[in-house]
Amino acid sequence: MKSSMRVIFYINKGVHLLDLAGAVQSFYVSGQYGKPYEILYVADEAEPVCSVGLRFMELVHYSEVTVQEGDMVFVAGLNLRHPDAARKPMFWDWLKNAVKAKASVCSICTGAFLLAEAGLLEGRMCTTHWGSTGRLQREYPNLKVLTNRLFVRDGNIYTSAGGATGLDLALHLLEERHGPEFAFKIAREMVVYIRRDGSESQESVYLQYRAHVNEPIHAVQDWMILHLQEKIRIEDLAGLIFTSTRNLTRLFKATTGVTVGEYLEKLRVEKAVQLLKQGAKIGTIPQQCGLKSANQLRSMLKKHTGRLPSELMV
Repeated sequence: MKSSMRVIFYINKGVHLLDLAGAVQSFYVSGQYGKPYEILYVADEAEPVCSVGLRFMELVHYSEVTVQEGDMVFVAGLNLRHPDAARKPMFWDWLKNAVKAKASVCSICTGAFLLAEAGLLEGRMCTTHWGSTGRLQREYPNLKVLTNRLFVRDGNIYTSAGGATGLDLALHLLEERHGPEFAFKIAREMVVYIRRDGSESQESVYLQYRAHVNEPIHAVQDWMILHLQEKIRIEDLAGLIFTSTRNLTRLFKATTGVTVGEYLEKLRVEKAVQLLKQGAKIGTIPQQCGLKSANQLRSMLKKHTGRLPSELMV
């Protein structure tokens, strides 16, 4: 039995630091917010050198780590002139066993070439850095290479585009495991905005209405999310950004496309639905969502989801 959740980062010779760093930091910060991950670094050699010359020291050989169900394995992007492990059947088998074990196997940027070399992407949808999608499709014609995507999931295999999208993918995985509110907190701590891939039919309200660069409105949205259980007054929100209630009302609608009241109600609906699916008792939910009563909860959920609280419970 594992003592904690695990993320395993494979460090290949010529690995790109940016591809690696964003994902690593996401899982590190997750631990600071109560969801700790054991972060392991494995390699094909003890001291691989990254693409900019920095040497890693005393890494464990990947064969010494048995990947288990629930683990996440990341293969970061690399200089394709040094695909060492991609030519070794032992490494291919290790990746294949990870997939069989029902771990989440992920590539960042050109790391997709290692998954392809192992045969893991045959017939699957996938992506890589925009400058390498054509090459990936040519070299592996049985792949379904998608362009202009931040990341792609096909089963328990995830592939992401260039560099910083490893961070987007890591936040997405945290959202899958711990919910959108938790992923939002991690992104906020790292001072980044969550970017969804765009292929989902629905997005969480924690992530919607954030496609703007108005920092005062971001601050108001953040405060509302973090204080949802409290009585939220427009006067208090306006005070956060040193403006009038009239100006905040106008600015919020112009920036997000919804009113402050509409946004607040959407937050409460999503929070309530999330709590119901987690098995919370109906009587405890109104207070956690800033509502006055169970009747108000029922009315709100019926209006927005067409269903009663009992129908939304797992």
